[in-house]
Amino acid sequence: MRLCTIVSGGKPVVGVRTADGSKIVDLSKQMPRGPKSVVEILAGGPKLQAAVAKACAKPKAGATVAAKSAKYLPPIPNPGKILCIGLNYRKHAEETNNPIPAYPVVFTRFNNTLLPHNGKMPMPSHSKQLDWEAELTIVIGKKCRNVPKNKALGVIAGYACFNDGSVRDWQFKGSQWTLGKNFDGTGAFGPDVVTADELPPGASPLRIMTRVNGKVQQDSNTDDLIFDVPTLVHELTKVMTLEPGDIIITGTPSGVAAGRKPPNWLKVGDTVEIEIEKIGVLRHSVVKGA
Repeated sequence: MRLCTIVSGGKPVVGVRTADGSKIVDLSKQMPRGPKSVVEILAGGPKLQAAVAKACAKPKAGATVAAKSAKYLPPIPNPGKILCIGLNYRKHAEETNNPIPAYPVVFTRFNNTLLPHNGKMPMPSHSKQLDWEAELTIVIGKKCRNVPKNKALGVIAGYACFNDGSVRDWQFKGSQWTLGKNFDGTGAFGPDVVTADELPPGASPLRIMTRVNGKVQQDSNTDDLIFDVPTLVHELTKVMTLEPGDIIITGTPSGVAAGRKPPNWLKVGDTVEIEIEKIGVLRHSVVKGA
């Protein structure tokens, strides 16, 4: 099942994408007494997800919107935690002249950075070094702590696309990456969360790509992750309790602007597409920012 959050009647509602992908079922109209958020559905497990899928199998008149014209929000508009993994593809570490990590490099994003599908990513006025990073997103479906690696896939509800837009000069102003990873609206997320049952275990192998104005900039596969999906869940839950709706951004492959000579930074007017096989295409434009 493919779940999104859209605006309907001025309010955020759950959207369920139809099998052919052309329409979004407004769950507030199709199932008025049903779940009110994507997180509720994911946390409800297979039983609730099956009930939602059954309810949406035959959409009512007036309960759908064309996928192309829907107004999207991030599929989980306010995650409790946004945990990001850096340098998690070997060739990306090499292109940025960094050593291969012996342990996952973890940093955080905040909700102010999230940008929906078809959104407008603001180019910071204080930098010209805006870069793209195609990333696979893990969406947690169960409250968990100290998860063994062999049980880690059981706490994952689904996966999504993410563009970890990075302001490179600000990223390296200090020893921490926080500032360069938290400019407003630089974390594109969506359009859907695809439930784990629709994908290979651990969402691998899946092709992952970035296109800028139609030109391929990144082209890799999630089976090249240094620390795979179960490892990331296992290690993070040694430290903290993860809750339904928390997301883990798993790292980007080679092909970022910063690794090129000269760097071909994003600019106002660009269109960026992040595509992950079997998950979908996340699209946004770049506009003048504050």
